[in-house]
This record gives sequence, C-alpha cells and structure tokens, in this order.
Amino acid sequence: MEVLKFTTTIDESGNLRLDIPTALSSGQVDIVVILNPSSSESGQKPAYDFSDLAGQLEWQGDAVSMQRTLRDEW
Repeated sequence: MEVLKFTTTIDESGNLRLDIPTALSSGQVDIVVILNPSSSESGQKPAYDFSDLAGQLEWQGDAVSMQRTLRDEW
C-alpha cells in the first residue's frame, strides 16, 4: 500500500486529471480520493489575541470569609 499526497489543479471544465507513477505491479487497485480545497493564503488565520482582556484580580479583604458569606446567602 502506498499513500500519496500532492497538490494539483482542477481545469476550467471541472475535471481533475491524475497521472501518478507508482512502484506497484500491474493489476487492480483500490483508490481513495479526498478533495480538500487548498488555500491560496500563505498561512492560517491567526488566533484572536486575548492579551487586552487578560489581567489579575487584586482582592481587598479575606477571600474565604467572602466566599462563605456568599454561600450562606443561598
């Protein structure tokens, strides 16, 4: 079994032509074709930058007692 991966072009009429030399002997073979459109961009879209939302909470007081107070309200 061979796994081949390459990029090619579909012509104006929508046809994909494959001419692939292999080291396999003549006979029947099973072929699996997965078509995945290639992006013409050089890279992926960068992930959102969350740095403007990051920060640190500065708590005034005893956090544990505040948690107990809030829990007791339920």
